[in-house]
Amino acid sequence: MRNQFDVWAPKATSLSLTAGGTTTPMSRADGGWWTAGAAPLPAGTDYGYLVDGATTPIPDPRSRRQPDGVHGLSQTFDPGAHAWQDGSWVSPGLNGGVIYELHIGTFTPEGTFDAAIGKLDYLVDLGVQHVELLPVNAFNGTHNWGYDGVLWFAVQETYGGPAGYQRFVDAAHQRGLGVIQDVVHNHLGPSGNYLGQFAPYLTEGKANTWGDSLNLDGPLSDEVRRYLLDNILMWFRDYHVDGLRLDAVHALHDERATHILEEFAEETDKCATDLGKPLFLIAESDLNNPRHITARTSGGYGLAGQWSDDFHHAVHVNVTGETTGYYEDFDSVAALAKVMEHGFFHNGTYSSFRERGHGRPIDPALVSAHQLVVCTQNHDQIGNRAAGDRMGATVTYAQLAQAAVLNLAGPFTPMLFMGEEYGASTPWPFFTSHPEPELGKATAEGRLREFERMGWDADTVPNPQDPETFASAKLDWAEVETGDHARLLDLYRHLIRLRRETPDLLNPDFTAVSVDFSVPEKWLAIRRGGTLVVVNLADDERTITVDATRVLLSSVQGENLAAGRLTLPPRGSAILS
Repeated sequence: MRNQFDVWAPKATSLSLTAGGTTTPMSRADGGWWTAGAAPLPAGTDYGYLVDGATTPIPDPRSRRQPDGVHGLSQTFDPGAHAWQDGSWVSPGLNGGVIYELHIGTFTPEGTFDAAIGKLDYLVDLGVQHVELLPVNAFNGTHNWGYDGVLWFAVQETYGGPAGYQRFVDAAHQRGLGVIQDVVHNHLGPSGNYLGQFAPYLTEGKANTWGDSLNLDGPLSDEVRRYLLDNILMWFRDYHVDGLRLDAVHALHDERATHILEEFAEETDKCATDLGKPLFLIAESDLNNPRHITARTSGGYGLAGQWSDDFHHAVHVNVTGETTGYYEDFDSVAALAKVMEHGFFHNGTYSSFRERGHGRPIDPALVSAHQLVVCTQNHDQIGNRAAGDRMGATVTYAQLAQAAVLNLAGPFTPMLFMGEEYGASTPWPFFTSHPEPELGKATAEGRLREFERMGWDADTVPNPQDPETFASAKLDWAEVETGDHARLLDLYRHLIRLRRETPDLLNPDFTAVSVDFSVPEKWLAIRRGGTLVVVNLADDERTITVDATRVLLSSVQGENLAAGRLTLPPRGSAILS
C-alpha cells in the first residue's frame, strides 16, 4: 500500500516533497518509486515536488486537483467525501440507447458542471440514455476542446473541479441518465506536461499526429501502463462513471503480446464485478477493425463498442452531396446500404483517400450492431471543418430530418452532438486559450496553414485563440422554441421514443437487417423485422413499392401510402409497420 505522496520517478536523482508549507526530502524505494514516509494530510493541502535540486515545485503526476492551473501546486482531494445519492441507479450498459455528446464549457452559458445539471431534465425529456462528456481532465488555460490535457487524474477547475464532477454524475444518475467520459491516453497537451521529469512516460521517435506516443512497450513501460489502468479505474470507482470513450486508440503504439486495450477491457470487467454493475469501454478507432470489439474468448480485445466513421461519411455524403477528401468513396446510395447491412463500408476494400485497402469484415456471429456507435454529427466532424459549421448551415430541414431518421432508426448505437436535436445554428469551431503567446500564435498559424493547404479560404478560418471563437460555440438555448428548431426537436423526441418502444428498432442482430435501394432514383428501404425505414435522398418525389400498411412516423408532410405503394416527397423519410 503506497502512501499518499509516493511518486514514481526513476529519472530523478533527488526528490523532495513540499506539502502544507513544509519541504521533506524523499527516499528512493523499489521500482523507481520515491516515498516521503509522511502521514496523509487533510484534503485541500497544497503540495508539489522538487526534482533534482529544483527550487520550483511541479505537480503530482497523479494530482487530483490543480486549483491554480496545470503549472501550479497540486491539492489533495478526498473522493470519498461526497455523499452519493445514486444508489437506485441501474446502468443498462451499452444497449443501443441514444448517447448525447456534449462539451461542458459550451453546453451552457456558464460552462460548468453545475450549470449542466440544470439541463439534465431537458435531456431526460429528449429521451437519451447516456450523456458523454468531452474530456474534462486538467488543461492549460480557461477553455479548450479538452484534448490538450496534461494531468489525467485531475478535473478541470474552470468546469467545477472534481467535486463539481461528482455532483454532475450523481445528478445524472438520479434522473436515470448514464454518464460516459471521453478520456485521452494517446498523447499529452503542449503546455503543463511535467511527466518527463519524473519518468519515461513518452517514447521519442514514435510520434503520432499530436506528439510523442505513450511508452506502452519500451523499457519501464510496466508502470506507464499501470498509470493508465489506474486512471481508468479512478473514473469508475471515485466518480461512478458508467463508461469511457477512449480517444483515437489507433494512436496507441503497443507491440506487446497483450495489447493495452485488452488490458483496459480486462481491468474494466474485473471492476464491474467488484462494483456489481455494468461498466463499458468504447474505442474511437480509424482502423475498421472488429477485433477491438470481439470477445477475448474469440481472440479479440473485448471492448464493448467502437465508433464507426463510415456511417457518418455515408450519411453525410448522401444527405449533403459533399464528396471531397475522405467523403469521395461514399458517393452512392449503395455505400449507405452497405454500411447499414455490414457496419463498415471499408471492410477490406480500397480506400481512395488512403490509397490502399482498409478495414476487415464484421462477423455477425461475434459482433452485434449495438457495438458500433454512430452519428451524423460530432465534435470532430464539425470542428475539423474550416469554419466549424454544422450540417444545418448548408442543408434544409428535410435533410436534417432524414439524417435523424437514418441515425435513430438504424441498427447501431446512435449518438447525437449537443444541439443537433434542434438544428443549432451555433458553429463548433476549434478553440484554445493557451496563455503562452508563442504557443497561441503557433496554434493559430498552424490551423490556418492546414486549411489553406486543403484549399479553404483563409478568411473562413476562425482564430482558435480569439475569445470570440470560443463564445461562438456556446449553444443558444432560445432557439429550441422557434420555427424549424422546435419542429426538429419534436421529431427527435418522437424518433427516440419510437426507437425505445419498437423492438425491431432495438434488435442488435446484423442478420436481421436488409436493405433495398435504387442508385439512379436515390432511395433506400431498410427492413428491420416487421418495421421498414424508407428514405428518399432525391430532390424529386419518389414512389416505392412496400409491404407495409401503417405509417409510424414521417419526417415531412406529403407522404402517401396506398395499395402497397409509398409516395415520398423530395427528401422525405418514413418509418412503416
